[in-house]
Amino acid sequence: MEHLSQRITSLEESATLKMSAVTRELKSKGIDIIDMSIGEPDFPTPQHIKDAAIQAINDGYTKYTPVAGYPELRKNIAAKLKRDNNLDFTSDQIVVSTGAKQSLINVLLCLINPGEEVIVPAPYWVSYAAMAQLAEGKMVNIFAGVEQDFKITAAQLEAAITPKTRAFLFSSPCNPTGSVYTKKELKSLAEVFAKYPEIYIISDEIYEYINFVGAHESIAQFEEIRERVIVVNGFSKGFAMTGWRLGYIAAPLWLAKACSKLQGQFTSGTCSIAQKAAETAISADLTATYEMRDAFKRRRGLIVGLLKEIEGFIVSEPTGAFYVFPDVSAYFGKSYNGESIRNAEDFAMFILSEANVALVTGDAFGNGNCVRLSFATADEKIVKAVKQIKNALAKLN
Repeated sequence: MEHLSQRITSLEESATLKMSAVTRELKSKGIDIIDMSIGEPDFPTPQHIKDAAIQAINDGYTKYTPVAGYPELRKNIAAKLKRDNNLDFTSDQIVVSTGAKQSLINVLLCLINPGEEVIVPAPYWVSYAAMAQLAEGKMVNIFAGVEQDFKITAAQLEAAITPKTRAFLFSSPCNPTGSVYTKKELKSLAEVFAKYPEIYIISDEIYEYINFVGAHESIAQFEEIRERVIVVNGFSKGFAMTGWRLGYIAAPLWLAKACSKLQGQFTSGTCSIAQKAAETAISADLTATYEMRDAFKRRRGLIVGLLKEIEGFIVSEPTGAFYVFPDVSAYFGKSYNGESIRNAEDFAMFILSEANVALVTGDAFGNGNCVRLSFATADEKIVKAVKQIKNALAKLN
C-alpha cells in the first residue's frame, strides 16, 4: 500500500525540470529538439577551475568537509563580497551549501513559522513558491507586468506588507525576466523595509556576473537594513559550474549558525572537490566570466531582435541573466487542427510539438501571459529556433 505525505503530494514538480525531462525523452527518440527551457550556460567550466579540482583530488581532499564549508572558501567568499560589492561579512557569516537552491530553502526553513508571509515579486523563479510552501509559510505575490519591466515599486511593496509578513524574497538580475533593479529602485524598496524591522530580505544574486548594464547592485548595501539582508549566491551561472552544485549565503551571524545547524541534519558539508575548485573560481581573475557575459549580451541582442519580428509578441529587453520573457497572450484563442491554445502552457506545448523548440510556460513563474526562453545556447540555434517558432505560429488561425 502506498503512503505519501501531504507535504509531497501537494508539491508541484519544477516546471523547468519537467520540460527538460520531456525534451530529453524526445531527443532519445531521435527528434531534433532545440532546448531553450533550462537555465544552464552552454560554456564549459573554465580550465583553471577544473585544474584546481584535479589538484584537490591529487592532494587528497576527498574526506568529509565542515558543515558550513571549508574555512578558506568562506574566507574567500567574504573577500569577494568586499571586493565586488563593498559588503562587510566575516567568514563566520558565510554558509556554503549544495547549490544556491539549498541555500534558499535553508534560510526559509530557519526563518518562517507556519502561516507567516513571504512577499515575492511576480514573475519569480519557479522554486520560490514551493520553498515557501515547504516552510509552511504563505507566499504573497506582488505582480509587475511587462509595462513596468517586471519590477515592483515601493508603493506596491508597502501595500503588500501585513503584520504576518516575515520575509521578502526576490532575484536581481531576475529569473525569468532578465530585469535588473537599479540602485535607485533598490533604495526605494530599502526605505520601505526600514519602517518594518521584523521583515528579513532574501536577495537572490545568483546572476550577479551576467549583468549587461554595469556594476551589480545589492540591496545589502543600504545601512538602514543591512543587518536584515541575506545575500544568496553561487557558482553555477557566473562560472558555468551548474553540475558542481555549490551555493552560499552571507547572513546575520545568528541566522548563519541556524542554517549550519539545519544543514548538519540534511546534507552536512557539500562536495570537498567542488569547494576547492570554488576557492580558485572566486579569487582568480574573472576574465573567463566576463567573456561569457559578453557572449550572452550579444545573444540577447540577437534573440530580442528576432522575437520582436514576430507579430503579437510583446518583448521586454532583459538587462541581465540569459532569459527573455515575452508576452504571447495575443495567440490565446487561436487554434490548429482543432486544438485551441487557451493559455501559456498550451502555447509552450504547441511550440514543442510544431516547432521542435522547448520553452517554459510563464504560469510557473507567476505570469500566465508569458513564456520563458533561455538564450544560453549557440547563435545558430537561436536563429533556427525563432525561425521554427515563427513558422509554427503561421499555422494558427
